[in-house]
Amino acid sequence: MRDFIAHPEHGIVWISGASSGIGRALALKLAGEGYKVAVTARSHEKLVELQAEANGLSGSIIVLDGDVTDAEDMEHVMASIEYEHGTLAMAILNAGVYLPVHAEDLNRADFEKSFAVNLSGVVNCLLPAIRHMKAKGQGQIAIVSSVTGYGGLPTGAAYGATKAALINMAESLKFDLDKMGIRIQLVCPGFVDTPATRKNAFPMPSLVSVEEAAREIAAGLKSQTFEITFPKRFTTMLKLARLLPYSVYFTLVNRVTGWRERPPSAGRHPVTPHAAE
Repeated sequence: MRDFIAHPEHGIVWISGASSGIGRALALKLAGEGYKVAVTARSHEKLVELQAEANGLSGSIIVLDGDVTDAEDMEHVMASIEYEHGTLAMAILNAGVYLPVHAEDLNRADFEKSFAVNLSGVVNCLLPAIRHMKAKGQGQIAIVSSVTGYGGLPTGAAYGATKAALINMAESLKFDLDKMGIRIQLVCPGFVDTPATRKNAFPMPSLVSVEEAAREIAAGLKSQTFEITFPKRFTTMLKLARLLPYSVYFTLVNRVTGWRERPPSAGRHPVTPHAAE
């Protein structure tokens, strides 16, 4: 029996963190394919601009403001979809922040915000979405993680930890969701060209545009694969690197990023939103 794949006639697609980056590009991509897309983020103005940009496409965009760190907000968003717009067919849980962490300058707030948005924010959307889909007997969920969740990388102590947790979460939930008729997928992009990644202080091999990322994700959502990851050659190399002994892994990452040669961090680094926010 093939897993459920959401098509426009099945209902609404909900994308969190849709005001910029991957979320924004994916909302336009799916609206262009005829989907009715509900978009959520904290910036009302950016969502309205996104809605206007979708005018003339075969699908449409619905603006539903909300902060993923507020569980009640996400309950209200789900209620609005269910009672005002129709059946939720697919949820793409994409909101996230990237706050660089340097051991010379650790700050509790960087970890707390990363966990609140990237991890708890997903849970806050996941619970009402699953409850709705369970009642309907079908649905599709995509959790946007990152290849930084495969293994530790420089500046990724907070961000990578949340993304690793999302990978485990999606894998663990799949066992039960399969029996409920709810299809769950994991999205692990490589480096995507966004304002956030442009601030990375190390080389980013195989960098892709947000438009290319949206095309890859949209295609993966229509496939039977569990993990949507791209560009394949790069992400496969990262997976294989994680199988190496730690002594080799740390040497390899230091060499590729040039991190060992970089001077220690001198002070606080600016807060940088990840592409998903």
